[in-house]
Amino acid sequence: MTIRVGDLVEISSKEDGYLGSYYVAQVVSPKPTKNKNKFTVEYQTLFSEKDHQKRLREVVNAADVRPCPPLIRVSGFDVMEVVDAYYEEGWWIGRVTGRVGADRYSVYFDSTGDEFEYSSCDLRIHQEWEDGIWVPSQTKSYGFLA
Repeated sequence: MTIRVGDLVEISSKEDGYLGSYYVAQVVSPKPTKNKNKFTVEYQTLFSEKDHQKRLREVVNAADVRPCPPLIRVSGFDVMEVVDAYYEEGWWIGRVTGRVGADRYSVYFDSTGDEFEYSSCDLRIHQEWEDGIWVPSQTKSYGFLA
């Protein structure tokens, strides 16, 4: 899939404290470089530190950009299932550690060692973008599930 100006994408964060998180952004322009491996994006939920009204724009590596994953409708989540949880304006990779009531789940994050409760509307099946194909977590092996 080709990423184009105007596309909504997700940006994978590599910063300390944000590893394992994805943020929705719109591609503003390809960054003019010799190898064209960068994009300028404008985040949909992150704002400038100087002007909290202005959406944050930054240049990102093409390797950190992926299309937004398709929605997979589920009736619930299983213990140890890998999910993305919407937290602090982004999607974070975690795993379900338990069910709390009818519609809430405990999710543990390996990247931070934290565990929080989420409503099912703030969770989605985790998917990886591999060779132009979305691979849901149920069909992918993760080291921490072994």
